[in-house]
Amino acid sequence: MDQKTTIAIKDNTFARQFETTVEQGLITVEYSFQERKIFLTKIQTPEGFTDEEFITELLKMIMEIAYERKLKVVPIFPKIALFFRKNTQYRDLLPPGIKI
Repeated sequence: MDQKTTIAIKDNTFARQFETTVEQGLITVEYSFQERKIFLTKIQTPEGFTDEEFITELLKMIMEIAYERKLKVVPIFPKIALFFRKNTQYRDLLPPGIKI
């Protein structure tokens, strides 16, 4: 993925998910809110979509949204927990007591 590429993310509050469209279809990151925390519960990708770098960039943009909204992030989905392990610069978004 090119560094200059920005991903258009739509926050679909009705469906409680962040959405972006790729050539193969729709990618969604489902969430729920509790107090000032956003729980990232699932990533859904179109069949045959394998661009992990794109998913990483998408998650980085979602972390920026969390910073802007002053939210803590609770990664429920294993792939999102793995993202936090690999991208330690976002660890301050984790609520106190959550270890990844």
